Amino acid sequence: MKEFNTTAVCIPSKHYMVDISERVKEIKKMVDAGKYFTINRARQYGKTTTLNELANYLEDQYVVLSLDFQQISESSFRTEDAFVKAFSRILLKKSKKTGMPESIQSDLKKYINNDNDSTVLLDLFFTVSDWCEISEKPIVMLIDEVDSASNNQVFLDFLAQLRAGYIEREIDPEGMPAFQSVVLAGVTDIKHLKAKIRPEEQHKVNSPWNIAADFNIDMSLSREGIAGMLEEYEADHHTGMNIPEIAGLIRDYTNGYPFLVSRICQLIDVEVSRQMSLPDAWTRIGIDEAIKLILVENNTLFQSLTGKLTNNPEMKESLRSILMEGERVAFNTDQEDIVLLDMYGFIRNDNGMVRIDNRIFETRLYNYFLSDEEMKSSVFSREGQLEKNRFVKDGKLDMRLIMERFIVTYTQVFGPLEDRFKEKDGRELFLLYLRPIINGTGNYYIEAQTRDQTRTDVVVDYLGEQYIIELKIWRGERYNAEGEQQISEYLDYFGLDSGYMLSFNFNKNKEPGVKRVQVGEKVLFEGTL
Repeated sequence: MKEFNTTAVCIPSKHYMVDISERVKEIKKMVDAGKYFTINRARQYGKTTTLNELANYLEDQYVVLSLDFQQISESSFRTEDAFVKAFSRILLKKSKKTGMPESIQSDLKKYINNDNDSTVLLDLFFTVSDWCEISEKPIVMLIDEVDSASNNQVFLDFLAQLRAGYIEREIDPEGMPAFQSVVLAGVTDIKHLKAKIRPEEQHKVNSPWNIAADFNIDMSLSREGIAGMLEEYEADHHTGMNIPEIAGLIRDYTNGYPFLVSRICQLIDVEVSRQMSLPDAWTRIGIDEAIKLILVENNTLFQSLTGKLTNNPEMKESLRSILMEGERVAFNTDQEDIVLLDMYGFIRNDNGMVRIDNRIFETRLYNYFLSDEEMKSSVFSREGQLEKNRFVKDGKLDMRLIMERFIVTYTQVFGPLEDRFKEKDGRELFLLYLRPIINGTGNYYIEAQTRDQTRTDVVVDYLGEQYIIELKIWRGERYNAEGEQQISEYLDYFGLDSGYMLSFNFNKNKEPGVKRVQVGEKVLFEGTL
């Protein structure tokens, strides 16, 4: 029976996976048009699976040369001769599948056996051009994991030769034959690569891959695609799940990030189903359990993300500002940190504004940055942990009591609010207080649609129940009434009858505490600090 897969390539005959055939058809149009391009997406975003499916789809019409640069050792990039030898060996291994002519194989063997260390890239490309000329079908080259080579000068020279062949083909179609299409896949956007490997006076300022066509095909997984994968799983397991609802919830949490989609399903199928029956596992509660596991596991994706932040302190501070300050930042491709955060998958372009890519990343990053604050304000996390049992009654959170105790704790530690207080400060401290209460049982996320300088909605999932808490700075009765109406409408969206508001009020005549307010058919518990 099939299984969900989160390592390496997904194989349709072995794994439950979203049907990407339409995506592959769109990519083939670029190949048919003779485009050279790069599929640059974040780690574990389905690039290898897409290349594999593309190779299979192209085989009837093209000779497909599928390569993986991870097969070439670092030492093979030190000189042109070493690279030509390594590349020739890989090509020869593909000779049977590609139907490579004997004459081409003979040239490649000659390069490999050359002991003079004098073979250069141009020799290899002349041979490749000869192959393109005599091949019965156009040749398409697909190269995965180009990141493993992108910091080597020989790789840049390799790109330059591909570029030269492409330009020659465009200028003189009857001249030197070249590949029909070249597709490079990796995290780094090679098109914008600028070499800083040679001595300072020899720096290149132009990308050796500026011939690449824009690749704008959406590689995220749609709600409909996820539903199709779940339908296949349901046909095998008969869980009785509500497929549209489960697919929608998974999409909402992941924004279609392929690894996260598969990981949620994998955890439900393998881990969550051990705690409860399989039918119960494929419910909102089961998804909450899977999210809880993802948020604390040390998987390869999160290792990669945190590693990028550790190695790039400036980018880390930019992300911290975007996430923790709640400021709306324009998606500016001339800003290096924005480009890098987008390239590594932290953020996305949401109608011209920067937005954290998905809810799971947002919560994981909040936890990452809040861990620094815990060292400074440990009293909040310690207080929440000590009071934890008081806040859960019959399996439900007593959110009103949580707000009451937070207000008391804040006042005891910091005293009255001061004018320099910012809404983000309150949000961070409230989350520090809340996290130990729900950890191990529930999850939270920040609703990106409402997070700004005036209000923030924290959504808590706890044993299948949802709690909406709006955090805001008090700006008068009129503004508060508008806020009550806003959260009332927001509760309608979630299908809830009650919600919570926590206002940070600088008015000296305020009455701290929590009161119950009726707004139409909704009940709000309004806390004032």
